Amino acid sequence: MKKTYDVWKNHPALDSDLKTAMEHMGEAEIEDAFYKPLEFGTGGMRGKMGPGTNRMNVHTLKKAAYGFAKYVIEHEPDAKRRGIVIAYDNREHSDTFAWAAASVIAACGMRAFVFEHMRPTPLLSFAVRHQGAAGGIVITASHNPPEYNGFKIYDADGCQLVPRLADQVVENVEAIEDVFAVPSMDTDEARENGLIAVLGRDIDDAYLNEVATVPMRPEAKKTITIVFTPLHGACREIGLRALTEAGYDVVTVEEQMVPDSRFSTVKSPNPEDASAFEYAIKYGRQHKADVLIATDPDGDRLGLGVLHQGEYVFLTGNQTGAIFIESILDHHKRLGTMPEHGIVYNTIVTSDFGAAIAHTYGVEVQSTLTGFKFIGERMKAIESTQKSFLMGYEESYGYIVKDFVRDKDAVQAMVFASDIANRLKTEGKTLVDYLHDLYEKYGTYREKNINLTLDGKAGEAKIKAIMSHFRDLMPKSIAKRAVITIEDYLKSLRYEGGNEHIIDLPKSNVIKFSLEGDAWFVLRPSGTEPKLKIYIAVKAASITEADTTLRTLEEAIMEIVHDAPEADHHKDVKQ
Repeated sequence: MKKTYDVWKNHPALDSDLKTAMEHMGEAEIEDAFYKPLEFGTGGMRGKMGPGTNRMNVHTLKKAAYGFAKYVIEHEPDAKRRGIVIAYDNREHSDTFAWAAASVIAACGMRAFVFEHMRPTPLLSFAVRHQGAAGGIVITASHNPPEYNGFKIYDADGCQLVPRLADQVVENVEAIEDVFAVPSMDTDEARENGLIAVLGRDIDDAYLNEVATVPMRPEAKKTITIVFTPLHGACREIGLRALTEAGYDVVTVEEQMVPDSRFSTVKSPNPEDASAFEYAIKYGRQHKADVLIATDPDGDRLGLGVLHQGEYVFLTGNQTGAIFIESILDHHKRLGTMPEHGIVYNTIVTSDFGAAIAHTYGVEVQSTLTGFKFIGERMKAIESTQKSFLMGYEESYGYIVKDFVRDKDAVQAMVFASDIANRLKTEGKTLVDYLHDLYEKYGTYREKNINLTLDGKAGEAKIKAIMSHFRDLMPKSIAKRAVITIEDYLKSLRYEGGNEHIIDLPKSNVIKFSLEGDAWFVLRPSGTEPKLKIYIAVKAASITEADTTLRTLEEAIMEIVHDAPEADHHKDVKQ
């Protein structure tokens, strides 16, 4: 590690800003920045910006871009001519990283198509297929804190690379011994030679034409008022256009329509966090808005606030997904257009709520590992079958309603949610009323997510210790509820009734415990942040009973977490 640090610090090709930063690094910071290379996780390669092998910087970015370019050339026919599409969000250095990636791709003799302005991730996914490109790249760290950036890679279908394919990219990346020797071409020269081209707003128009097909009642009179915020991110133009072109009265949170890389108006640019709606609530009260809409910086996650009985109520990803599924299937049933072999996709940490709805309509549900790339992979696989895609979603506020995109898409989701809310208002109802109707019909499903933040090398070791502790313990009961099954996705085994069964999914460091009485919880180290994620889900007769059960389970689970060896959580864990 010290040797690598010295090589970086003394290398003549080191970016001058990074060199200056290295001169002020302390020992702990050096260790964290150099103890390992930045890795690909559930959302691509993501990390803090700065000097070091474990940081996002122009050098690690070029290394990753070169590894991906080689992969695409090796696996896609006519790849050099078809090229790679590159998008970026509002984060610091995102545009610089995008052009750096383009310079490497051009040096490989392959065309790069760079968006002229920041654009959301779903538009990149759409553009790859629209352009007939061989692959795609998005420079983003999604909803991570401002000091992060990232590098997401897409195949020719606009789907993020699943692990077995991403591993081949990683092999290419790891084969590069000198991070400073990655070839690149001057961007002006590349443009003159036709190896770099800039994509304009005609792609926006083509994408929005598809978004316009999402509403079930596009002709209906629009009676709701919407407050929209992109949280400083890449949806500020596309999201606003999608809503206004659909005919809605939209009030924008002006302070957050600015592409601020520091996200200065929010604690976290994450629509999963109700605190991100602080400004939107003020605008909502001022304009008596029916719905608050927020998207994360790269525009793939959607958060919803609903005016209900005079207060704004925020829907979870599971609740929004259930509302979407019921709306889609009920609409098909009423019109007599239900596909014979319809299918809905979710993930292993998604609530059972949406699945219960789908099964009532006779629709198949398939669960994938966490990460929308697995849903995108399944969407591609059914193209040659008789099955019909109806919806894909995950609990972390990501949805696809129509498959012109192969990654989660906040733009089509916001238009679809608005369409439902608009219909409900004519019936004197809100989305929350509709949710409670679903509780009456299918049972009360509630869930809670816990994020334990554990930074750096020590934090990584703690997460491993906690996961090992649960694997070694194999509890028979939790909070006086018998453990029915334990699914260990790292071992690809399901333990049930003293027997072992093979899990037919890729290996992943995830453990799921299913308990008697329609309850379960999952432990999963995040693939994009230094966090251990714990998901708890229950079904009960009422909201009060469900929330009481959630609290009891959380207390029991956290007791086991605190008992894990080498884990002083009072000092090191932030919840």
